[in-house]
Amino acid sequence: MSSKTKIVVLRMKEIIYTGIFLGLAVLLIALCLIMFRPKKDEADAQAASYIPGVYTASLNLGSQDVNVEVTVDANEITSIALTPLSEAVATMYPLMEPALEELSSQIINTQSLENLTYSSQSHYTSSALLGAIERALEKARV
Repeated sequence: MSSKTKIVVLRMKEIIYTGIFLGLAVLLIALCLIMFRPKKDEADAQAASYIPGVYTASLNLGSQDVNVEVTVDANEITSIALTPLSEAVATMYPLMEPALEELSSQIINTQSLENLTYSSQSHYTSSALLGAIERALEKARV
């Protein structure tokens, strides 16, 4: 019987490089699994439930206060309005009403405060309104 023995010669450099690449591959797979798994906060936000009613948050505009009024049902936001919007406030802040109409239509359609779009002209007005809407919704959450 003749047996042919094969000898495999590996260089230490090749073994080290292979180990490093395997370690990086495992790390990359673990990071992908961690990044793309559903988060608990997102699941809770999608199934948001509210205590039905009308909730307000105050918005200070110069020397006057305006309330942002958010009406909610058990599972959805039904309307968003400014109360009381006097002529003085409407005159001094002309972007207030159009910005709120634009934001409220998006919020009511998506039922979320995430990924909203607004014009660059009303950036600060929209940011202030979003802050007030968010404060009002915090009061409404179960």
